[in-house]
Parts: sequence; C-alpha cells; structure tokens
Amino acid sequence: MELLPIIKALSDETRLRILNLLKLGDLCVCELEVILDINQSNASRHLNKLTNAKIVEYYKVNKYVYYKIREDTLKEHPFIKDIIEKEIVNLKLCQLDLIRLEKYKQSGFSCDDLKEGKICLD
Repeated sequence: MELLPIIKALSDETRLRILNLLKLGDLCVCELEVILDINQSNASRHLNKLTNAKIVEYYKVNKYVYYKIREDTLKEHPFIKDIIEKEIVNLKLCQLDLIRLEKYKQSGFSCDDLKEGKICLD
C-alpha cells in the first residue's frame, strides 16, 4: 500500500472525526452525516478519500452503505492505529462527536428514522 495517500487522507479534520467514530464500530453514511452534522456530499467526499487510501471499506445492507476501518491496513501501518486510538481522542471536536454518537445509540433510532428527520442530537 502506498503511504502518501494514507498520510493525505489523515490530514483532514473531518476524516479524523470519521475515523474517531468508526473505531467504535461500523456506521452508515446517514449516521455519520447526523453525528458529524455534515451534508451527504461532504460525507461522501471524505469517505471516498478514506476508501481510496484503503483506510476504510464499505458494504451495503439493503439501501444503506456502511463503513468500517480496514483491519489489514492497520496491521500493515500500525501508526494509523496509534493515531486513531491515542491522538484523535485528544481533539475537542472528536470528544464531542463521541458524545453525539452515544446519544444516537441511546435514542434507539435507525437509519430510516434519520432519513425522515426524526432525531436531533444537540
């Protein structure tokens, strides 16, 4: 795997925020949009960069696309795991994202509910 695309992918705050959430498990694009308070276009652009750098991968369940961190990439480049587990957590915005993720999980809402605009995490 080429190192330069990985380093470039890790150089953006939104992409670090995405990885911060994905370290706790797979998430659908619509969940990332709501938790990070970003639009679909922005989310897709950042997820494409992370996918092209082979840091994340995706799979489809019905009409939803879920993303997860690629374990093989973490094994090949352990510094990525260190950044995700030890450094990102120190960013204030990432700490707030984790709070929003917990609120979302506790809400019991699903992707269908998110598409209907039934949840507010603020």
